Amino acid sequence: MKRILVTGGAGFIGSHLCERLLQEGHEVICLDNYFTGTKSNIVHLFKHPYFELVRHDVTMPYYIEVDEVYNLACPGSPIHYQCNPIKTVKTSVMGAINMLGLAKRVRARILQASTSEVYGDPQVHPQPETYWGNVNPIGRRANYNEGKRCAETLFMDYHFQNHVDIKIARIFNTYGPHMQPGDGRVISNFIVQAMNNRDITVNGDGSQSRSFQYITDLIEGLVRLMATPAGFTGPVNLGNTEEISILQLAEKIIRLTKSGSRIVFQQKPDDDPVKRKPDITLAREHLNNWQPRISLDEGLLLTINFFKQFTDL
Repeated sequence: MKRILVTGGAGFIGSHLCERLLQEGHEVICLDNYFTGTKSNIVHLFKHPYFELVRHDVTMPYYIEVDEVYNLACPGSPIHYQCNPIKTVKTSVMGAINMLGLAKRVRARILQASTSEVYGDPQVHPQPETYWGNVNPIGRRANYNEGKRCAETLFMDYHFQNHVDIKIARIFNTYGPHMQPGDGRVISNFIVQAMNNRDITVNGDGSQSRSFQYITDLIEGLVRLMATPAGFTGPVNLGNTEEISILQLAEKIIRLTKSGSRIVFQQKPDDDPVKRKPDITLAREHLNNWQPRISLDEGLLLTINFFKQFTDL
C-alpha cells in the first residue's frame, strides 16, 4: 500500500484516478478547492476506509507525508481557465512549486498532468514530445498554455537541481463520465445540445481536427507512467491517434443520440488549433505497450449514457 496525494482529485480526471488507486489498494488523499471539481464526482468514495478528502488550494503550501503525488489541479476547459486567467496561471505555476516542494521534502515521486496545449497551434503533425510547439504567449489561451509550459520547466529544474523524482504526462483531449454539462468542452457541449434537440454549435467550418481518448485509457497511461523506473521523466504524450474533424464529431453525436439537432456554425475562437493528434511512440515503448483501447463510438455511448442522469441540462 502506498499513500498517494491527488491534487484536483474531485475533478473529471482526478476523480477517476482516485477510484483507480483505491481499487489497487492504496491510501488516497484527494485535495481540491472545488473551483471546477465537484463533490458529486467523489461522493461514492466517502465511505471507503482509505479515502480522505481535503479542501485546499494548491497555490498555498500543503504539508503531508506521502509516497507519490499526482498533480492534476488546474481548470482544463477554455470556459473555465479563461474566466479567471490569473487564477489559472497561479494554479499551474504556484501549484507546481508547492507540490514540488512537498515532493522534495518527503522524497516522494511526483507526476505532472501537463497538456497537449503546450504544442499550441502545431506546425508539426502528429505532435511528438520533441516538438517545441507554436504558442501565442499573449493570447486568450496563453494563461493555460504558458502556465502548463512553465510547470514543465519547474518540474525539470527540480529534477536537475534537487534530484526530485518526476514524471510529466502531456494529456490530449479526454472525455467520459464525470464531465460537467456546462464545462465548455466540445464533447459535453455537443452531447447536451443533441440530447435536448438544440442546434449544435460548431466553431469555424468544423474542419479543425482533434483526437479524443476515453478516460479509462488515460488513467491507465497515468498509472503506468508513474510506475516507470526512476530517471525516466517524460514528457510522454497520452492520447488517442484516431483523428476526427469537429464537424464529423457533431454528425456522429447526432447519430448516436438519435437527435433532431441541426448543425450551425459560429466564429472560430482566437488561437484555436487547426490540428491536434499525438505521436504515442514513446508511450508504447516505455509504458508497457500502452495504447488506447476504447473506440470513439464506444466511449461516446458510455458518455451519453452518463449524461442521461441530468434532468435539467
